[in-house]
Amino acid sequence: MKLWGGRFTGEENELVAKYNSSISFDSRFWREDIKGSMAHALMLGNQGIISHDEADQIHKGLVDIYNDIESGKLSIDMEAEDIHSFVESVLTERIGDAGKKLHTGRSRNDQVALDMRMYARSSAKEVSKLLKKLLTTILSIMKDNKETYMPGFTHLQKAQPVTLAHHLGAYFEMFSRDRSRLKDTVNRLNYSPLGSGALAGTTYPLDREMTAKVLDFAGPTENSMDGVSDRDYLIELLSDFSMIMMHLSRFSEEIIIWNTNEYRFIEIDDAYSTGSSIMPQKKNPDIAELVRGKTGRVYGALMTLLTALKGLPLAYNKDLQEDKEAFFDALDTVSDSITLFDGMLATLKFNKDIMASSAKNGFTNATDAADYLVTHGVPFRDAHGIIGRLVLYCIDQKKALDDLTIDEFKQFSPAFDKDIYDAISLKTCVEKRNTIGAPGTAAIERMIQHCEEVLNS
Repeated sequence: MKLWGGRFTGEENELVAKYNSSISFDSRFWREDIKGSMAHALMLGNQGIISHDEADQIHKGLVDIYNDIESGKLSIDMEAEDIHSFVESVLTERIGDAGKKLHTGRSRNDQVALDMRMYARSSAKEVSKLLKKLLTTILSIMKDNKETYMPGFTHLQKAQPVTLAHHLGAYFEMFSRDRSRLKDTVNRLNYSPLGSGALAGTTYPLDREMTAKVLDFAGPTENSMDGVSDRDYLIELLSDFSMIMMHLSRFSEEIIIWNTNEYRFIEIDDAYSTGSSIMPQKKNPDIAELVRGKTGRVYGALMTLLTALKGLPLAYNKDLQEDKEAFFDALDTVSDSITLFDGMLATLKFNKDIMASSAKNGFTNATDAADYLVTHGVPFRDAHGIIGRLVLYCIDQKKALDDLTIDEFKQFSPAFDKDIYDAISLKTCVEKRNTIGAPGTAAIERMIQHCEEVLNS
Protein backbone atom coordinates (compact mmCIF):
# COMPACT_ATOMS: atom_id res chain seq x y z
CA MET A 1 0.00 0.00 0.00
CA LYS A 2 1.34 3.41 -0.99
CA LEU A 3 0.73 6.33 1.33
CA TRP A 4 0.04 8.55 -1.69
CA GLY A 5 -1.68 8.18 -5.05
CA GLY A 6 -4.88 10.24 -5.17
CA ARG A 7 -3.19 12.89 -7.27
CA PHE A 8 -1.98 10.32 -9.81
CA THR A 9 -3.85 8.55 -12.61
CA GLY A 10 -0.96 6.80 -14.35
CA GLU A 11 1.11 3.88 -13.14
CA GLU A 12 4.52 4.48 -11.62
CA ASN A 13 7.40 3.34 -13.81
CA GLU A 14 8.77 0.05 -12.47
CA LEU A 15 12.35 1.29 -12.46
CA VAL A 16 11.25 4.53 -10.75
CA ALA A 17 9.48 2.50 -8.07
CA LYS A 18 12.61 0.44 -7.46
CA TYR A 19 14.88 3.50 -7.48
CA ASN A 20 12.55 5.33 -5.10
CA SER A 21 12.09 2.42 -2.70
CA SER A 22 13.91 2.47 0.63
CA ILE A 23 12.51 -0.66 2.30
CA SER A 24 15.73 -2.58 1.63
CA PHE A 25 17.56 -0.41 4.13
CA ASP A 26 15.03 1.56 6.21
CA SER A 27 13.48 -1.72 7.38
CA ARG A 28 16.43 -1.64 9.75
CA PHE A 29 14.62 0.77 12.05
CA TRP A 30 11.25 -1.00 12.20
CA ARG A 31 11.39 -0.91 16.00
CA GLU A 32 11.82 2.84 16.04
CA ASP A 33 9.06 3.29 13.48
CA ILE A 34 6.55 1.28 15.51
CA LYS A 35 7.52 2.91 18.81
CA GLY A 36 7.15 6.35 17.22
CA SER A 37 3.71 5.40 15.89
CA MET A 38 2.66 4.14 19.33
CA ALA A 39 3.57 7.50 20.86
CA HIS A 40 1.79 9.38 18.07
CA ALA A 41 -1.39 7.29 18.47
CA LEU A 42 -1.34 7.76 22.25
CA MET A 43 -1.09 11.52 21.79
CA LEU A 44 -3.86 11.59 19.14
CA GLY A 45 -6.22 9.84 21.55
CA ASN A 46 -5.17 11.99 24.49
CA GLN A 47 -5.82 15.15 22.46
CA GLY A 48 -9.21 13.95 21.24
CA ILE A 49 -8.07 14.01 17.61
CA ILE A 50 -9.13 10.35 17.41
CA SER A 51 -11.20 8.47 19.95
CA HIS A 52 -9.60 6.66 22.88
CA ASP A 53 -11.01 3.41 21.54
CA GLU A 54 -9.34 4.00 18.17
CA ALA A 55 -6.08 4.92 19.86
CA ASP A 56 -6.28 1.73 21.93
CA GLN A 57 -6.95 -0.38 18.81
CA ILE A 58 -4.00 1.20 17.03
CA HIS A 59 -1.71 0.73 20.02
CA LYS A 60 -2.65 -2.93 20.46
CA GLY A 61 -2.27 -3.53 16.73
CA LEU A 62 1.19 -1.97 16.74
CA VAL A 63 2.25 -4.02 19.77
CA ASP A 64 1.14 -7.18 17.98
CA ILE A 65 3.03 -6.21 14.81
CA TYR A 66 6.16 -5.46 16.89
CA ASN A 67 6.00 -8.80 18.66
CA ASP A 68 5.30 -10.71 15.44
CA ILE A 69 8.28 -9.17 13.63
CA GLU A 70 10.49 -9.75 16.68
CA SER A 71 9.49 -13.41 16.88
CA GLY A 72 9.75 -14.00 13.14
CA LYS A 73 6.04 -14.68 12.77
CA LEU A 74 5.71 -11.64 10.48
CA SER A 75 8.28 -10.94 7.76
CA ILE A 76 8.81 -7.46 6.41
CA ASP A 77 7.60 -7.24 2.81
CA MET A 78 10.56 -6.07 0.75
CA GLU A 79 8.16 -5.07 -2.05
CA ALA A 80 6.74 -2.29 0.12
CA GLU A 81 7.89 1.26 -0.64
CA ASP A 82 9.32 1.84 2.83
CA ILE A 83 9.01 0.63 6.41
CA HIS A 84 6.35 3.27 7.19
CA SER A 85 3.98 2.09 4.48
CA PHE A 86 4.57 -1.55 5.41
CA VAL A 87 3.69 -1.05 9.08
CA GLU A 88 0.62 1.06 8.29
CA SER A 89 -0.55 -1.41 5.66
CA VAL A 90 -0.31 -4.38 8.02
CA LEU A 91 -1.99 -2.38 10.78
CA THR A 92 -4.94 -1.48 8.54
CA GLU A 93 -5.30 -5.07 7.38
CA ARG A 94 -5.48 -6.22 10.98
CA ILE A 95 -7.66 -3.58 12.67
CA GLY A 96 -9.55 -2.00 9.78
CA ASP A 97 -10.40 1.69 9.38
CA ALA A 98 -8.93 2.70 12.72
CA GLY A 99 -5.52 1.92 11.24
CA LYS A 100 -6.10 4.55 8.56
CA LYS A 101 -6.26 7.22 11.25
CA LEU A 102 -2.73 6.58 12.57
CA HIS A 103 -1.17 9.02 10.13
CA THR A 104 -3.41 11.91 11.18
CA GLY A 105 -1.35 15.04 11.77
CA ARG A 106 1.84 13.34 10.60
CA SER A 107 3.95 13.27 7.44
CA ARG A 108 6.46 10.71 6.33
CA ASN A 109 8.92 13.59 6.52
CA ASP A 110 8.70 13.98 10.29
CA GLN A 111 8.15 10.23 10.68
CA VAL A 112 11.43 9.27 9.01
CA ALA A 113 13.23 12.12 10.76
CA LEU A 114 12.00 10.72 14.07
CA ASP A 115 12.96 7.13 13.23
CA MET A 116 16.44 8.19 12.18
CA ARG A 117 17.04 10.22 15.32
CA MET A 118 15.90 7.39 17.55
CA TYR A 119 18.03 4.87 15.68
CA ALA A 120 21.06 7.15 15.68
CA ARG A 121 20.66 7.81 19.39
CA SER A 122 20.58 4.13 20.34
CA SER A 123 23.40 3.31 17.89
CA ALA A 124 25.68 5.97 19.37
CA LYS A 125 25.07 4.55 22.84
CA GLU A 126 25.91 1.03 21.64
CA VAL A 127 29.17 2.23 20.07
CA SER A 128 29.98 3.99 23.34
CA LYS A 129 29.51 0.67 25.18
CA LEU A 130 31.90 -1.03 22.76
CA LEU A 131 34.45 1.71 23.38
CA LYS A 132 34.07 1.28 27.12
CA LYS A 133 34.86 -2.42 26.74
CA LEU A 134 37.94 -1.57 24.66
CA LEU A 135 39.03 0.97 27.28
CA THR A 136 38.64 -1.69 29.96
CA THR A 137 40.96 -3.98 27.98
CA ILE A 138 43.52 -1.20 27.54
CA LEU A 139 43.42 -0.38 31.25
CA SER A 140 43.92 -4.03 32.17
CA ILE A 141 47.05 -4.21 30.01
CA MET A 142 48.31 -0.96 31.51
CA LYS A 143 47.97 -2.33 35.05
CA ASP A 144 50.00 -5.40 34.09
CA ASN A 145 52.77 -3.46 32.34
CA LYS A 146 53.74 -0.52 34.54
CA GLU A 147 57.38 -1.63 34.38
CA THR A 148 57.46 -3.13 30.88
CA TYR A 149 60.13 -0.97 29.26
CA MET A 150 60.06 -0.16 25.57
CA PRO A 151 61.30 2.56 23.25
CA GLY A 152 59.15 5.60 22.70
CA PHE A 153 59.31 6.96 19.17
CA THR A 154 59.28 10.21 17.25
CA HIS A 155 59.50 10.14 13.44
CA LEU A 156 59.44 6.33 13.82
CA GLN A 157 62.93 6.69 15.33
CA LYS A 158 63.68 5.43 18.82
CA ALA A 159 63.61 8.46 21.07
CA GLN A 160 63.30 7.90 24.84
CA PRO A 161 62.41 4.92 27.02
CA VAL A 162 58.82 4.61 28.18
CA THR A 163 56.66 1.77 29.44
CA LEU A 164 53.96 -0.17 27.67
CA ALA A 165 51.49 1.19 30.23
CA HIS A 166 52.49 4.73 29.28
CA HIS A 167 52.24 4.02 25.55
CA LEU A 168 48.78 2.43 25.81
CA GLY A 169 47.68 5.22 28.11
CA ALA A 170 47.85 7.55 25.13
CA TYR A 171 45.25 5.42 23.35
CA PHE A 172 43.11 5.33 26.48
CA GLU A 173 42.95 9.12 26.30
CA MET A 174 42.05 9.06 22.59
CA PHE A 175 39.20 6.58 22.96
CA SER A 176 37.97 8.39 26.09
CA ARG A 177 37.63 11.56 24.06
CA ASP A 178 35.77 9.55 21.42
CA ARG A 179 33.20 8.47 24.02
CA SER A 180 32.88 12.05 25.19
CA ARG A 181 32.21 13.22 21.63
CA LEU A 182 29.49 10.59 21.20
CA LYS A 183 27.84 11.73 24.41
CA ASP A 184 27.90 15.37 23.28
CA THR A 185 26.39 14.44 19.91
CA VAL A 186 23.59 12.44 21.54
CA ASN A 187 22.78 15.42 23.78
CA ARG A 188 22.44 17.65 20.72
CA LEU A 189 20.38 15.24 18.63
CA ASN A 190 18.00 14.30 21.45
CA TYR A 191 15.06 16.47 20.32
CA SER A 192 11.96 15.09 18.67
CA PRO A 193 10.92 16.22 15.17
CA LEU A 194 7.58 14.38 15.46
CA GLY A 195 4.76 16.85 14.85
CA SER A 196 6.72 18.94 12.36
CA GLY A 197 4.51 17.56 9.59
CA ALA A 198 5.77 17.85 6.06
CA LEU A 199 7.48 21.16 6.87
CA ALA A 200 4.92 23.59 8.36
CA GLY A 201 3.44 21.75 11.31
CA THR A 202 -0.27 20.97 11.27
CA THR A 203 -3.65 22.46 12.15
CA TYR A 204 -4.38 19.58 14.52
CA PRO A 205 -3.79 20.36 18.23
CA LEU A 206 -0.81 18.03 18.58
CA ASP A 207 0.97 17.79 21.91
CA ARG A 208 4.59 17.62 20.78
CA GLU A 209 5.86 17.89 24.35
CA MET A 210 3.98 14.72 25.19
CA THR A 211 5.35 12.62 22.32
CA ALA A 212 8.86 13.91 23.00
CA LYS A 213 8.59 12.84 26.64
CA VAL A 214 7.11 9.43 25.81
CA LEU A 215 9.98 8.76 23.40
CA ASP A 216 12.60 9.92 25.94
CA PHE A 217 13.64 13.09 24.13
CA ALA A 218 14.70 16.26 25.92
CA GLY A 219 11.92 18.09 24.08
CA PRO A 220 10.53 18.82 20.61
CA THR A 221 12.52 20.56 17.88
CA GLU A 222 11.77 24.29 17.79
CA ASN A 223 11.40 24.77 14.03
CA SER A 224 9.32 22.44 11.86
CA MET A 225 11.35 23.07 8.71
CA ASP A 226 14.56 22.28 10.51
CA GLY A 227 12.87 19.32 12.20
CA VAL A 228 12.27 17.48 8.92
CA SER A 229 15.42 18.50 7.06
CA ASP A 230 18.13 18.46 9.75
CA ARG A 231 20.76 15.75 9.42
CA ASP A 232 23.54 17.61 11.23
CA TYR A 233 23.50 14.99 13.96
CA LEU A 234 24.31 12.25 11.45
CA ILE A 235 27.24 14.27 10.13
CA GLU A 236 28.40 14.70 13.73
CA LEU A 237 28.08 10.98 14.40
CA LEU A 238 29.89 10.09 11.19
CA SER A 239 32.61 12.52 12.22
CA ASP A 240 32.75 10.82 15.63
CA PHE A 241 32.92 7.42 13.93
CA SER A 242 35.68 8.68 11.63
CA MET A 243 37.67 9.86 14.65
CA ILE A 244 37.25 6.47 16.32
CA MET A 245 38.41 4.70 13.16
CA MET A 246 41.36 7.07 12.84
CA HIS A 247 42.47 6.17 16.37
CA LEU A 248 41.94 2.47 15.72
CA SER A 249 43.93 2.83 12.50
CA ARG A 250 46.86 4.50 14.26
CA PHE A 251 46.88 1.74 16.86
CA SER A 252 46.60 -0.89 14.11
CA GLU A 253 49.57 0.61 12.30
CA GLU A 254 51.68 0.23 15.44
CA ILE A 255 50.52 -3.35 15.95
CA ILE A 256 51.46 -4.12 12.34
CA ILE A 257 54.93 -2.61 12.90
CA TRP A 258 55.41 -4.33 16.27
CA ASN A 259 54.42 -7.65 14.66
CA THR A 260 57.16 -7.50 12.02
CA ASN A 261 60.19 -9.79 12.20
CA GLU A 262 62.34 -6.69 12.65
CA TYR A 263 60.54 -5.65 15.85
CA ARG A 264 58.94 -8.80 17.32
CA PHE A 265 57.44 -6.76 20.16
CA ILE A 266 54.23 -8.80 20.02
CA GLU A 267 52.70 -12.03 18.87
CA ILE A 268 49.14 -11.90 17.58
CA ASP A 269 46.87 -14.75 18.62
CA ASP A 270 46.07 -17.27 15.89
CA ALA A 271 42.38 -16.38 16.14
CA TYR A 272 43.15 -12.89 14.81
CA SER A 273 45.74 -13.84 12.17
CA THR A 274 45.76 -15.57 8.79
CA GLY A 275 48.39 -17.38 6.78
CA SER A 276 49.60 -17.27 3.21
CA SER A 277 48.39 -19.56 0.43
CA ILE A 278 51.97 -19.91 -0.86
CA MET A 279 54.35 -18.96 1.96
CA PRO A 280 53.97 -21.41 4.85
CA GLN A 281 55.97 -19.32 7.32
CA LYS A 282 53.63 -16.31 7.20
CA LYS A 283 51.34 -15.15 10.01
CA ASN A 284 49.65 -11.98 8.86
CA PRO A 285 48.07 -9.22 10.99
CA ASP A 286 44.92 -9.16 8.86
CA ILE A 287 42.54 -7.70 11.44
CA ALA A 288 44.83 -4.73 12.08
CA GLU A 289 45.23 -4.23 8.33
CA LEU A 290 41.49 -4.45 7.69
CA VAL A 291 40.74 -1.93 10.43
CA ARG A 292 43.32 0.39 8.88
CA GLY A 293 41.76 -0.11 5.44
CA LYS A 294 38.13 0.21 6.52
CA THR A 295 38.88 3.59 8.08
CA GLY A 296 38.67 5.08 4.60
CA ARG A 297 35.25 3.51 4.16
CA VAL A 298 33.91 5.40 7.19
CA TYR A 299 35.53 8.61 5.99
CA GLY A 300 33.69 8.03 2.70
CA ALA A 301 30.34 7.85 4.49
CA LEU A 302 31.03 11.20 6.12
CA MET A 303 31.92 12.77 2.78
CA THR A 304 28.81 11.21 1.19
CA LEU A 305 26.49 12.94 3.62
CA LEU A 306 28.36 16.25 3.59
CA THR A 307 28.14 16.26 -0.19
CA ALA A 308 24.47 15.23 -0.29
CA LEU A 309 23.51 18.06 2.07
CA LYS A 310 25.69 20.89 0.79
CA GLY A 311 23.25 22.19 -1.83
CA LEU A 312 19.85 21.28 -0.38
CA PRO A 313 17.28 24.06 -0.03
CA LEU A 314 14.73 23.86 2.77
CA ALA A 315 12.87 21.81 3.64
CA TYR A 316 12.69 18.07 2.89
CA ASN A 317 14.22 16.74 -0.33
CA LYS A 318 14.46 13.12 -1.46
CA ASP A 319 18.25 13.48 -1.42
CA LEU A 320 17.98 12.97 2.33
CA GLN A 321 17.15 9.32 1.70
CA GLU A 322 20.88 8.92 1.00
CA ASP A 323 21.67 9.40 4.68
CA LYS A 324 20.65 5.89 5.68
CA GLU A 325 22.84 3.51 3.70
CA ALA A 326 25.94 5.60 4.36
CA PHE A 327 25.22 5.83 8.08
CA PHE A 328 24.27 2.17 8.45
CA ASP A 329 27.41 1.01 6.67
CA ALA A 330 29.63 3.27 8.78
CA LEU A 331 27.89 2.12 11.96
CA ASP A 332 28.41 -1.56 11.09
CA THR A 333 32.03 -0.93 10.15
CA VAL A 334 32.97 0.97 13.31
CA SER A 335 31.10 -1.49 15.55
CA ASP A 336 32.76 -4.54 13.99
CA SER A 337 36.15 -2.83 13.99
CA ILE A 338 36.03 -1.96 17.70
CA THR A 339 34.83 -5.45 18.62
CA LEU A 340 37.49 -7.27 16.60
CA PHE A 341 40.27 -4.89 17.60
CA ASP A 342 39.35 -5.35 21.26
CA GLY A 343 39.52 -9.13 20.88
CA MET A 344 42.87 -8.93 19.13
CA LEU A 345 44.31 -6.57 21.75
CA ALA A 346 43.07 -8.65 24.67
CA THR A 347 44.88 -11.74 23.31
CA LEU A 348 48.18 -10.10 22.29
CA LYS A 349 51.35 -11.56 23.74
CA PHE A 350 53.96 -8.89 24.53
CA ASN A 351 57.60 -9.93 24.21
CA LYS A 352 58.82 -7.84 27.12
CA ASP A 353 62.51 -8.78 26.94
CA ILE A 354 62.70 -7.87 23.27
CA MET A 355 60.94 -4.54 23.93
CA ALA A 356 63.39 -3.67 26.72
CA SER A 357 66.37 -4.71 24.61
CA SER A 358 65.14 -2.53 21.76
CA ALA A 359 64.98 0.46 24.10
CA LYS A 360 68.45 -0.24 25.50
CA ASN A 361 70.08 -0.69 22.11
CA GLY A 362 68.37 2.24 20.47
CA PHE A 363 70.13 4.98 22.46
CA THR A 364 66.84 5.97 24.07
CA ASN A 365 68.84 6.92 27.17
CA ALA A 366 70.96 9.47 25.29
CA THR A 367 68.96 12.42 26.63
CA ASP A 368 69.47 11.15 30.18
CA ALA A 369 73.20 10.84 29.53
CA ALA A 370 73.23 14.48 28.47
CA ASP A 371 71.23 15.44 31.57
CA TYR A 372 73.80 13.56 33.66
CA LEU A 373 76.58 15.77 32.29
CA VAL A 374 74.49 18.88 32.97
CA THR A 375 74.08 17.88 36.62
CA HIS A 376 77.87 17.51 36.74
CA GLY A 377 78.51 21.07 35.60
CA VAL A 378 78.64 20.71 31.80
CA PRO A 379 76.58 23.33 29.89
CA PHE A 380 73.62 21.63 28.14
CA ARG A 381 74.70 22.62 24.63
CA ASP A 382 78.16 21.14 25.24
CA ALA A 383 76.63 18.06 26.84
CA HIS A 384 74.38 17.59 23.78
CA GLY A 385 77.43 17.61 21.50
CA ILE A 386 79.41 15.23 23.71
CA ILE A 387 76.62 12.64 23.77
CA GLY A 388 76.14 13.00 20.02
CA ARG A 389 79.79 12.09 19.47
CA LEU A 390 79.48 9.30 22.02
CA VAL A 391 76.54 7.82 20.09
CA LEU A 392 78.57 7.91 16.86
CA TYR A 393 81.34 6.05 18.68
CA CYS A 394 78.87 3.43 19.93
CA ILE A 395 77.45 2.91 16.45
CA ASP A 396 80.98 2.39 15.11
CA GLN A 397 81.81 -0.03 17.94
CA LYS A 398 78.39 -1.73 17.73
CA LYS A 399 77.74 -1.05 21.41
CA ALA A 400 74.97 0.43 23.52
CA LEU A 401 75.76 3.31 25.88
CA ASP A 402 75.33 0.91 28.79
CA ASP A 403 78.05 -1.37 27.36
CA LEU A 404 80.83 1.25 27.43
CA THR A 405 83.56 1.10 30.04
CA ILE A 406 84.14 4.08 32.29
CA ASP A 407 87.42 4.73 30.45
CA GLU A 408 85.51 4.94 27.16
CA PHE A 409 83.09 7.42 28.73
CA LYS A 410 85.96 9.55 30.04
CA GLN A 411 87.47 9.76 26.55
CA PHE A 412 84.59 12.09 25.77
CA SER A 413 84.31 13.99 29.06
CA PRO A 414 86.09 13.85 32.44
CA ALA A 415 82.72 14.63 34.06
CA PHE A 416 81.65 11.00 33.66
CA ASP A 417 81.97 8.79 36.73
CA LYS A 418 80.80 5.31 37.71
CA ASP A 419 77.33 6.57 38.66
CA ILE A 420 76.67 7.08 34.94
CA TYR A 421 75.51 3.47 34.66
CA ASP A 422 72.72 3.93 37.15
CA ALA A 423 71.81 7.29 35.63
CA ILE A 424 71.24 5.80 32.17
CA SER A 425 69.61 2.49 33.13
CA LEU A 426 66.14 2.05 31.64
CA LYS A 427 64.63 1.89 35.10
CA THR A 428 66.23 5.18 36.17
CA CYS A 429 65.42 6.90 32.87
CA VAL A 430 61.75 6.04 33.28
CA GLU A 431 61.41 6.41 37.04
CA LYS A 432 62.88 9.93 37.09
CA ARG A 433 59.96 11.09 34.94
CA ASN A 434 57.05 11.52 37.32
CA THR A 435 55.41 14.74 36.27
CA ILE A 436 51.72 14.43 35.39
CA GLY A 437 51.40 12.36 32.21
CA ALA A 438 54.94 10.95 32.32
CA PRO A 439 55.95 7.23 32.29
CA GLY A 440 57.35 6.93 35.82
CA THR A 441 55.59 4.47 38.12
CA ALA A 442 54.14 7.16 40.38
CA ALA A 443 52.84 9.08 37.36
CA ILE A 444 51.40 5.91 35.82
CA GLU A 445 49.67 5.03 39.09
CA ARG A 446 48.03 8.46 39.00
CA MET A 447 46.98 7.90 35.40
CA ILE A 448 45.53 4.48 36.15
CA GLN A 449 43.45 6.03 38.91
CA HIS A 450 42.31 8.69 36.42
CA CYS A 451 41.42 5.95 33.90
CA GLU A 452 39.35 4.08 36.46
CA GLU A 453 37.46 7.28 37.28
CA VAL A 454 36.78 7.84 33.58
CA LEU A 455 35.38 4.31 33.18
CA ASN A 456 33.18 4.69 36.25
CA SER A 457 31.79 8.07 35.26
